[in-house]
Amino acid sequence: MAIIYHVTTQAEWATARSTGTYEAPSFKEEGFIHCSLATQVPSVLERYFKGKTDLVKLVIDTEKLTSQLVYEWSPSTADTFPHIYGTINTDAVTAVEPIATADTAG
Repeated sequence: MAIIYHVTTQAEWATARSTGTYEAPSFKEEGFIHCSLATQVPSVLERYFKGKTDLVKLVIDTEKLTSQLVYEWSPSTADTFPHIYGTINTDAVTAVEPIATADTAG
């Protein structure tokens, strides 16, 4: 079982649970949902979520995804990240972990 992660707010996850699918704002803007490997989560939190509260980390089983998963190079960080080209079906999320505010403080 390959695992990837996605950071979102508790409110966005609550909406996803009620509909059965999660759609990040980046999906409408870029056509995919940004995800991370475990080693990438701290730097993602630092770059994009510093100072934000009410965050959760979705633990995603890639074998359960119904949308296409593609690993793509990011020139801005010189690293390869997992991107989901579609929504995340909530049954692919095996855990939801709260992120402490201190985790985003740097």
